Amino acid sequence: MSVNTMTPPLADTAVENVIALMRTTRMPHARAVVAEVLATAKAQRWDPAEVVRVLLEAEAAGRNASMLATRRKRAGFPTGKTFDVWDEALSTLPAATTSFLRTLEWVRRRENLIACGPSGTGKTLLLEALGQQAIDQGMSVSWLSMDDLGALVRRHRIDDSVNKAITRATNVDLICIDDIGLLPVSADAAEGFYRVVEASYEKRSLAISSNIHPSGFDELMPKTIATATVDRLLHHAHLCQTSGESVRLMQAQNGKGTRPMS
Repeated sequence: MSVNTMTPPLADTAVENVIALMRTTRMPHARAVVAEVLATAKAQRWDPAEVVRVLLEAEAAGRNASMLATRRKRAGFPTGKTFDVWDEALSTLPAATTSFLRTLEWVRRRENLIACGPSGTGKTLLLEALGQQAIDQGMSVSWLSMDDLGALVRRHRIDDSVNKAITRATNVDLICIDDIGLLPVSADAAEGFYRVVEASYEKRSLAISSNIHPSGFDELMPKTIATATVDRLLHHAHLCQTSGESVRLMQAQNGKGTRPMS
């Protein structure tokens, strides 16, 4: 009687059955390591509970990584920079201020951050790094520009769904709005900005960067809208002012703006 060499051993069949069950129960991360884990467990005579723990830890870690990646993609950060590239020596903000902001306690208290100062002094990097850190701590973030807000208002005014669109846009823990005042502000963008600030007031945290102080926002938009917006924006806000020359310009002048040609 011949032996069918194509029939897998019982152990291999058991592993395949486990993998099939993990596929059915949607455990892709544990499934990716189960064969290796079971082989190690057999060789080292692990307790069954240890096998279960290792597999569940792999699944939990994988799901957490996937969740963070999804939140980063949804946030729409401009560059992906984090505090790994933050140079305290180049920042004009006090180190104590940066340390406090990095605790994100102000986000948990639904307070705002306004970073204002000349172009190139680290405002956008600060906002993005804080946003990235917020995601690392399990929060949700949205990155917007004034152009984004103007387009949102125009797109949803047609069917009178602006309020619903603003509600969706502000349904996160932290809303970052970058570079206010760098370009002319359209009427639609001014309206969108006010609507976001009003919808977020004492419910969500806003992080704003601008090359002008909020007191000068009436130069960018109608005074009535500017006054109502700034009143709500500054009520629970931390105001940080950067100063000095553009870091980008200094790096370019020092030959640090590019990499040497190979």
